[in-house]
Amino acid sequence: MNKWKGKSKGTVLGYRIFVWCIRNIGIRSSYGVLYFVAAYYSLFQKKSNQYIRYYFQKRLNYGYWKSKTSIFKSYFTFGKVLIDKTAISAGLREKYTYEFDGIENLRNLLEAKKGGVLISAHIGNFEIAEHFFADIDFDCQINLVTTDQEVTVIKEYLESVAVKKSNIKFIYVKEDMSHIFEINKALSENELICFTGDRYFEGSKYLEAELLGKSAKFPAGPFLIASRLGVPVVYVYVMKENNLHYHLYARVAQNIKNRDSQGLLQSYVQNLETMVKKYPLQWFNYFDFWDDVD
Repeated sequence: MNKWKGKSKGTVLGYRIFVWCIRNIGIRSSYGVLYFVAAYYSLFQKKSNQYIRYYFQKRLNYGYWKSKTSIFKSYFTFGKVLIDKTAISAGLREKYTYEFDGIENLRNLLEAKKGGVLISAHIGNFEIAEHFFADIDFDCQINLVTTDQEVTVIKEYLESVAVKKSNIKFIYVKEDMSHIFEINKALSENELICFTGDRYFEGSKYLEAELLGKSAKFPAGPFLIASRLGVPVVYVYVMKENNLHYHLYARVAQNIKNRDSQGLLQSYVQNLETMVKKYPLQWFNYFDFWDDVD
Protein backbone atom coordinates (compact mmCIF):
# COMPACT_ATOMS: atom_id res chain seq x y z
CA MET A 1 0.00 0.00 0.00
CA ASN A 2 1.50 3.30 -1.11
CA LYS A 3 0.66 6.05 1.38
CA TRP A 4 1.77 9.65 1.40
CA LYS A 5 5.17 9.95 3.08
CA GLY A 6 5.10 13.70 3.75
CA LYS A 7 7.00 14.56 0.56
CA SER A 8 5.98 15.56 -2.93
CA LYS A 9 7.64 14.47 -6.15
CA GLY A 10 9.78 16.89 -8.08
CA THR A 11 13.36 17.92 -8.66
CA VAL A 12 15.25 21.20 -8.77
CA LEU A 13 16.04 20.48 -12.43
CA GLY A 14 12.33 20.39 -13.22
CA TYR A 15 11.76 23.77 -11.58
CA ARG A 16 14.82 25.23 -13.33
CA ILE A 17 13.30 24.18 -16.65
CA PHE A 18 10.02 25.86 -15.69
CA VAL A 19 11.80 29.09 -14.75
CA TRP A 20 13.83 29.10 -17.98
CA CYS A 21 10.71 28.56 -20.07
CA ILE A 22 8.73 31.24 -18.23
CA ARG A 23 11.48 33.81 -18.66
CA ASN A 24 12.31 33.00 -22.28
CA ILE A 25 9.11 31.87 -23.99
CA GLY A 26 6.36 33.12 -21.66
CA ILE A 27 3.80 31.47 -19.42
CA ARG A 28 1.36 30.15 -22.00
CA SER A 29 4.15 28.81 -24.22
CA SER A 30 5.63 27.12 -21.16
CA TYR A 31 2.42 25.14 -20.81
CA GLY A 32 3.35 23.47 -24.12
CA VAL A 33 6.29 21.74 -22.44
CA LEU A 34 3.80 20.02 -20.16
CA TYR A 35 2.37 17.91 -22.98
CA PHE A 36 5.58 15.90 -22.93
CA VAL A 37 5.81 15.82 -19.13
CA ALA A 38 2.17 14.78 -18.67
CA ALA A 39 2.50 12.14 -21.40
CA TYR A 40 5.57 10.69 -19.68
CA TYR A 41 3.84 10.51 -16.30
CA SER A 42 0.62 9.07 -17.70
CA LEU A 43 2.61 6.35 -19.49
CA PHE A 44 5.29 5.41 -16.96
CA GLN A 45 4.14 6.35 -13.44
CA LYS A 46 2.26 3.11 -13.00
CA LYS A 47 1.60 3.33 -9.25
CA SER A 48 0.29 6.89 -9.18
CA ASN A 49 -1.67 6.17 -12.38
CA GLN A 50 -3.31 3.24 -10.63
CA TYR A 51 -4.40 5.40 -7.70
CA ILE A 52 -5.65 8.34 -9.73
CA ARG A 53 -7.49 5.95 -12.06
CA TYR A 54 -9.28 4.54 -9.01
CA TYR A 55 -10.29 8.09 -8.04
CA PHE A 56 -11.76 8.79 -11.47
CA GLN A 57 -13.37 5.39 -12.09
CA LYS A 58 -14.55 4.27 -8.66
CA ARG A 59 -15.14 7.52 -6.80
CA LEU A 60 -16.27 9.82 -9.63
CA ASN A 61 -17.78 7.00 -11.73
CA TYR A 62 -16.01 7.95 -14.96
CA GLY A 63 -15.95 5.45 -17.82
CA TYR A 64 -12.74 3.78 -19.00
CA TRP A 65 -11.77 6.27 -21.70
CA LYS A 66 -12.80 9.34 -19.74
CA SER A 67 -10.66 8.09 -16.86
CA LYS A 68 -7.76 7.44 -19.22
CA THR A 69 -7.81 10.96 -20.64
CA SER A 70 -8.45 12.47 -17.19
CA ILE A 71 -5.20 10.97 -15.89
CA PHE A 72 -3.27 12.86 -18.56
CA LYS A 73 -5.30 16.04 -17.94
CA SER A 74 -4.68 15.80 -14.20
CA TYR A 75 -0.89 15.71 -14.64
CA PHE A 76 -1.13 18.48 -17.23
CA THR A 77 -3.20 20.66 -14.88
CA PHE A 78 -0.83 20.01 -11.99
CA GLY A 79 2.06 21.15 -14.16
CA LYS A 80 0.20 24.35 -15.06
CA VAL A 81 -0.40 25.06 -11.38
CA LEU A 82 3.32 24.62 -10.64
CA ILE A 83 4.25 26.94 -13.51
CA ASP A 84 1.76 29.54 -12.28
CA LYS A 85 3.12 29.37 -8.74
CA THR A 86 6.66 29.79 -10.02
CA ALA A 87 5.72 32.62 -12.40
CA ILE A 88 3.83 34.59 -9.75
CA SER A 89 6.69 34.19 -7.26
CA ALA A 90 9.10 35.37 -9.96
CA GLY A 91 7.24 38.68 -10.31
CA LEU A 92 4.64 37.98 -13.01
CA ARG A 93 1.60 38.52 -10.78
CA GLU A 94 0.15 41.12 -13.18
CA LYS A 95 -0.22 38.48 -15.91
CA TYR A 96 -3.05 36.86 -13.92
CA THR A 97 -6.63 37.82 -13.13
CA TYR A 98 -8.56 36.68 -10.09
CA GLU A 99 -11.86 36.86 -8.25
CA PHE A 100 -12.86 36.41 -4.63
CA ASP A 101 -15.85 34.42 -3.47
CA GLY A 102 -16.53 34.90 0.23
CA ILE A 103 -13.71 37.34 0.99
CA GLU A 104 -16.04 39.05 3.47
CA ASN A 105 -15.71 35.91 5.61
CA LEU A 106 -11.99 36.55 5.95
CA ARG A 107 -12.51 40.25 6.66
CA ASN A 108 -15.07 39.47 9.36
CA LEU A 109 -12.69 36.95 10.86
CA LEU A 110 -9.95 39.58 11.19
CA GLU A 111 -12.31 42.26 12.53
CA ALA A 112 -13.25 39.94 15.41
CA LYS A 113 -9.58 40.16 16.53
CA LYS A 114 -9.49 36.59 17.78
CA GLY A 115 -7.26 35.23 15.06
CA GLY A 116 -8.62 32.36 13.04
CA VAL A 117 -7.98 29.02 11.40
CA LEU A 118 -7.90 28.44 7.64
CA ILE A 119 -8.19 24.85 6.44
CA SER A 120 -7.35 24.11 2.83
CA ALA A 121 -6.43 20.99 0.85
CA HIS A 122 -4.10 19.77 -1.88
CA ILE A 123 -6.50 21.06 -4.47
CA GLY A 124 -5.95 24.04 -6.74
CA ASN A 125 -3.12 26.43 -5.86
CA PHE A 126 -3.55 27.74 -2.31
CA GLU A 127 0.13 28.67 -2.06
CA ILE A 128 -0.42 31.72 -4.29
CA ALA A 129 -3.21 33.14 -2.10
CA GLU A 130 -0.94 35.60 -0.31
CA HIS A 131 -0.05 37.28 -3.62
CA PHE A 132 -3.73 38.11 -4.12
CA PHE A 133 -4.46 39.15 -0.53
CA ALA A 134 -2.13 42.14 -0.84
CA ASP A 135 -4.34 43.65 -3.55
CA ILE A 136 -7.36 43.93 -1.23
CA ASP A 137 -5.60 45.31 1.86
CA PHE A 138 -5.65 41.90 3.48
CA ASP A 139 -2.92 42.84 5.91
CA CYS A 140 -2.56 39.80 8.13
CA GLN A 141 0.17 37.35 9.01
CA ILE A 142 -0.55 33.82 7.82
CA ASN A 143 1.16 30.93 9.62
CA LEU A 144 1.28 27.63 7.73
CA VAL A 145 1.47 24.55 9.95
CA THR A 146 3.63 21.94 8.26
CA THR A 147 5.58 18.76 8.94
CA ASP A 148 8.53 20.20 6.95
CA GLN A 149 9.08 16.98 5.08
CA GLU A 150 9.03 18.55 1.64
CA VAL A 151 12.31 18.65 -0.29
CA THR A 152 14.23 21.56 1.26
CA VAL A 153 16.46 22.12 -1.78
CA ILE A 154 13.39 22.82 -3.94
CA LYS A 155 12.10 25.35 -1.40
CA GLU A 156 15.47 27.07 -1.35
CA TYR A 157 15.59 27.27 -5.13
CA LEU A 158 12.09 28.76 -5.41
CA GLU A 159 12.97 31.35 -2.77
CA SER A 160 16.11 32.26 -4.73
CA VAL A 161 14.12 33.12 -7.89
CA ALA A 162 11.29 34.90 -6.08
CA VAL A 163 11.15 38.65 -6.67
CA LYS A 164 9.34 39.19 -3.38
CA LYS A 165 10.00 37.04 -0.36
CA SER A 166 6.96 35.19 0.94
CA ASN A 167 5.30 36.70 4.01
CA ILE A 168 3.98 33.34 5.14
CA LYS A 169 5.56 32.06 8.35
CA PHE A 170 5.95 28.36 9.01
CA ILE A 171 5.08 26.59 12.23
CA TYR A 172 6.70 23.17 12.23
CA VAL A 173 4.96 20.26 13.93
CA LYS A 174 7.22 18.87 16.65
CA GLU A 175 7.05 15.67 18.66
CA ASP A 176 7.19 17.59 21.96
CA MET A 177 4.02 19.46 20.91
CA SER A 178 5.71 22.84 21.36
CA HIS A 179 4.08 23.97 18.11
CA ILE A 180 0.84 24.35 20.10
CA PHE A 181 2.38 27.27 22.00
CA GLU A 182 3.40 28.90 18.71
CA ILE A 183 -0.14 28.52 17.39
CA ASN A 184 -1.67 30.05 20.52
CA LYS A 185 0.79 32.95 20.41
CA ALA A 186 -0.05 33.68 16.77
CA LEU A 187 -3.79 33.61 17.46
CA SER A 188 -3.37 35.97 20.44
CA GLU A 189 -1.82 38.46 17.99
CA ASN A 190 -4.81 38.17 15.63
CA GLU A 191 -2.88 36.13 13.08
CA LEU A 192 -4.22 33.29 10.92
CA ILE A 193 -3.25 29.64 11.21
CA CYS A 194 -3.47 27.55 8.05
CA PHE A 195 -3.65 23.76 7.83
CA THR A 196 -4.14 21.36 4.94
CA GLY A 197 -6.64 18.75 6.00
CA ASP A 198 -6.51 16.05 3.34
CA ARG A 199 -3.20 14.21 3.89
CA TYR A 200 -1.95 12.16 6.78
CA PHE A 201 1.15 9.99 6.80
CA GLU A 202 1.74 6.60 8.39
CA GLY A 203 2.28 6.67 12.13
CA SER A 204 0.39 9.90 12.78
CA LYS A 205 -3.01 10.20 14.42
CA TYR A 206 -5.99 10.23 12.12
CA LEU A 207 -9.75 10.58 11.99
CA GLU A 208 -12.03 8.90 9.49
CA ALA A 209 -14.84 10.29 7.36
CA GLU A 210 -16.57 9.45 4.09
CA LEU A 211 -15.41 11.27 0.97
CA LEU A 212 -16.98 10.55 -2.42
CA GLY A 213 -18.87 7.58 -1.00
CA LYS A 214 -15.93 5.82 0.65
CA SER A 215 -14.38 6.12 4.12
CA ALA A 216 -10.88 7.63 4.20
CA LYS A 217 -8.33 8.73 6.80
CA PHE A 218 -7.57 12.38 7.51
CA PRO A 219 -4.89 13.94 9.74
CA ALA A 220 -6.31 14.39 13.23
CA GLY A 221 -4.17 17.41 14.13
CA PRO A 222 -5.93 20.20 12.19
CA PHE A 223 -9.37 19.17 13.42
CA LEU A 224 -8.38 18.43 17.02
CA ILE A 225 -6.58 21.76 17.33
CA ALA A 226 -9.08 23.92 15.44
CA SER A 227 -12.07 22.51 17.37
CA ARG A 228 -10.44 23.37 20.71
CA LEU A 229 -9.20 26.89 20.02
CA GLY A 230 -12.53 28.68 20.15
CA VAL A 231 -11.76 30.77 17.06
CA PRO A 232 -13.53 30.99 13.68
CA VAL A 233 -12.68 28.34 11.09
CA VAL A 234 -12.78 29.11 7.36
CA TYR A 235 -12.25 26.69 4.46
CA VAL A 236 -10.14 28.36 1.76
CA TYR A 237 -9.26 27.19 -1.76
CA VAL A 238 -7.62 28.94 -4.71
CA MET A 239 -8.72 27.26 -7.93
CA LYS A 240 -7.35 27.60 -11.45
CA GLU A 241 -9.85 28.42 -14.17
CA ASN A 242 -9.54 29.17 -17.89
CA ASN A 243 -6.59 31.14 -19.20
CA LEU A 244 -4.56 32.83 -16.44
CA HIS A 245 -7.47 33.25 -14.06
CA TYR A 246 -7.86 32.13 -10.44
CA HIS A 247 -10.90 31.92 -8.17
CA LEU A 248 -10.53 32.10 -4.37
CA TYR A 249 -13.26 30.53 -2.24
CA ALA A 250 -13.70 31.21 1.49
CA ARG A 251 -16.47 29.44 3.44
CA VAL A 252 -17.10 29.59 7.19
CA ALA A 253 -17.45 26.30 9.06
CA GLN A 254 -21.01 26.45 10.38
CA ASN A 255 -22.52 25.15 13.65
CA ILE A 256 -19.35 23.48 14.94
CA LYS A 257 -19.50 22.61 18.64
CA ASN A 258 -16.52 23.20 20.89
CA ARG A 259 -14.11 20.24 21.00
CA ASP A 260 -16.11 18.39 18.33
CA SER A 261 -13.22 17.42 16.05
CA GLN A 262 -15.26 14.77 14.24
CA GLY A 263 -18.02 17.28 13.53
CA LEU A 264 -15.48 19.74 12.15
CA LEU A 265 -13.97 17.02 9.96
CA GLN A 266 -17.40 16.10 8.64
CA SER A 267 -18.10 19.74 7.77
CA TYR A 268 -14.72 20.03 6.05
CA VAL A 269 -15.20 16.83 4.04
CA GLN A 270 -18.61 17.97 2.80
CA ASN A 271 -17.10 21.28 1.69
CA LEU A 272 -14.07 19.59 0.10
CA GLU A 273 -16.29 17.15 -1.79
CA THR A 274 -18.14 20.07 -3.37
CA MET A 275 -14.85 21.52 -4.59
CA VAL A 276 -13.54 18.16 -5.83
CA LYS A 277 -16.68 17.58 -7.89
CA LYS A 278 -16.48 21.08 -9.36
CA TYR A 279 -12.74 20.84 -10.13
CA PRO A 280 -12.05 17.08 -10.44
CA LEU A 281 -8.73 17.56 -12.27
CA GLN A 282 -7.29 19.77 -9.53
CA TRP A 283 -7.21 17.37 -6.58
CA PHE A 284 -3.54 16.38 -6.54
CA ASN A 285 -3.36 13.33 -4.27
CA TYR A 286 -1.49 10.70 -6.28
CA PHE A 287 -1.43 7.93 -3.69
CA ASP A 288 -3.76 5.30 -2.23
CA PHE A 289 -6.01 7.80 -0.48
CA TRP A 290 -8.84 5.37 0.30
CA ASP A 291 -6.67 2.34 1.18
CA ASP A 292 -8.67 0.50 -1.45
CA VAL A 293 -6.34 -0.15 -4.39
CA ASP A 294 -4.86 -3.63 -4.77
